[in-house]
Amino acid sequence: MKVLVSACLLGTACRYDGQSKPHPLVEELCRRHQVVPVCGEIMGGLPTPRVPAERQGEKVITKTGRDVTEEYRRGAQEVLRLGQLLGCETAVLKERSPSCGSGQIYDGSFTGTLCDGWGVTAQLLRENGFRVLGESELAAFLEETEE
Repeated sequence: MKVLVSACLLGTACRYDGQSKPHPLVEELCRRHQVVPVCGEIMGGLPTPRVPAERQGEKVITKTGRDVTEEYRRGAQEVLRLGQLLGCETAVLKERSPSCGSGQIYDGSFTGTLCDGWGVTAQLLRENGFRVLGESELAAFLEETEE
C-alpha cells in the first residue's frame, strides 16, 4: 500500500523549528508499505526554519501576525495532487500541526492550548477521500495492515 507520511516523522528536519520528530514505528511502516514523504508547509513554499503558525478559523497566522494561509493551501493542494497521482489512499500525519493535525490542533492563541480541528492538508485530504491518521494511530494501523 502507498502511504503519505509527514516527512518530519521520517526524520526530515522540516518542522518550523528546523527539527524533525522521528517516530519509532516509521521503520516498520517503511518495511511494509511504500512511503511517500510529504510536508505541506515546505511544498507550499515556506522556509525551514520558519515562524510558528497556528490556525485561526479558516486562516493560518504566524506568531508574528503574518497571514500564511495561501502557502498552507498551496502546500495542501500539492500533497493532494501527489497522493492522487501515486494512488495513495491513506496518510499518516504529524498531530496538532496547522498543516497535518488530525482531530486536534493548537487553538491559534500560541499558548499551547488544543482544540478540536484539522490542519489544512489533513482537512483537504479527508475531503478528497483519504484516510488520515495521526502518528499516535500508527501502531494500530500497522497491526491492522499486518500481512
